Amino acid sequence: MPFYHRVYTPGQLQFITASTYRRAPLSLSDRFRHCFVQRLEEERQELHFLLVGWVLMPEHFHILIRPEPAESTPLVMKGLKEESARRIIKTLRQNLQYPWCRKTLARLRLPSTVHDESHYRLWQRRFYPFNVFSEQKFQEKLDYMHNNPVTRGLVSAPGDRPGSSWRFYFLEDASVLRMDRMS
Repeated sequence: MPFYHRVYTPGQLQFITASTYRRAPLSLSDRFRHCFVQRLEEERQELHFLLVGWVLMPEHFHILIRPEPAESTPLVMKGLKEESARRIIKTLRQNLQYPWCRKTLARLRLPSTVHDESHYRLWQRRFYPFNVFSEQKFQEKLDYMHNNPVTRGLVSAPGDRPGSSWRFYFLEDASVLRMDRMS
């Protein structure tokens, strides 16, 4: 597997994408969506990055952040993915009486040859950062995130999806998650 050197420029926004293991559709659950949002806010408080936009899709997420220092991006992702995974997998294991939880947990099970300490994986190991280098690119990425649920056919309008920053920007609704405005 090739190694790609990542460059994190101070003061620059990072558009980040991460996917679930085996494309498991976890954010279809309100409970897991809330868990992700709660952890994202905790990470923001702990690592003091600006959160500018986000969307949680069934099997992946996008966030638009400005970490300080810029090199802390991997720490943000590590904390967000590890702790949300721990909480969600724990919930799945506690609810094995429900077929959906059993089926999802089976999908997240790692082969014994992959890891000797962990039995499950929620997120793919890698994440994909993109340096947002202009106001035009910033608006493009924010629009992309907000329209992603519509493009995928999950909802008919961006405001119908509770798992994004659209409601903050267009309805002034910070009840799910407050954003840090850039302009």
